[in-house]
Amino acid sequence: MDITNRLDGKVALVTGGSRGIGAEIVRRLAAEGADIGFTYNTGQDEAQQVAAQVRDLGRRALAVQADLAGPAAATAVMDAAVAAFGTVDVLVNNAGITWYGPTADLDVATFDRLFTANVRAPYFLVAALAPKMAARGSGSIINIGSMAGQVGMPELAAYSATKGALVSMTRSWAAEFSPAGVRVNAVAVGPVYTPIQPVEVAEAIGATTIMARVAQTAEIANVIVFLASPKASYITGAVVAADGGRTAI
Repeated sequence: MDITNRLDGKVALVTGGSRGIGAEIVRRLAAEGADIGFTYNTGQDEAQQVAAQVRDLGRRALAVQADLAGPAAATAVMDAAVAAFGTVDVLVNNAGITWYGPTADLDVATFDRLFTANVRAPYFLVAALAPKMAARGSGSIINIGSMAGQVGMPELAAYSATKGALVSMTRSWAAEFSPAGVRVNAVAVGPVYTPIQPVEVAEAIGATTIMARVAQTAEIANVIVFLASPKASYITGAVVAADGGRTAI
């Protein structure tokens, strides 16, 4: 893993950082010099392994167990990160849940949980952290969206709606906080190999992209590192499509 220290001295908070895309984001940000706080819901052993990898890179690590669908979770996570590191310079809203199936099969409780985890949780994390970033005059917030929030996909209506809402909030937050130095962007992720998505599903979607393949988690993490870094100093309110060209079709 290349180490360039573009984020030396910074602190990043990543939700859902114990596996898949989130774990790779954690490792890449640490390799760039950031101390890392990250959340996990289940999989304590995986979380501790990721934390150990961060420390092996010479950075501080904090793993916080949290169900971000809980009403007080966002504030508790923010408080834990600030207590450990004193500040947060980069927030990556990565945690989320999915649901596939016919529209008529989705029950109200699952519908509400989708919006709680994918919309409410990032909203209140930004509400807790963005004003503090603005008061310092700097910060970067990156929301992990999906190409499903950009194009119509069958049997994903509710999930797509949550990711569409995240994009709308991203643009509104950019307008609200960027005049104070806080950049807010989103990454619309395409098919990627992760532990939570069946390989056959990812590969079926990957075949529909211009590049005709599935992404590796490192390819997505590289985009997040760029948006978090000073190299992206004039980018805010953007939705970066990391989807192999799927939304260009």
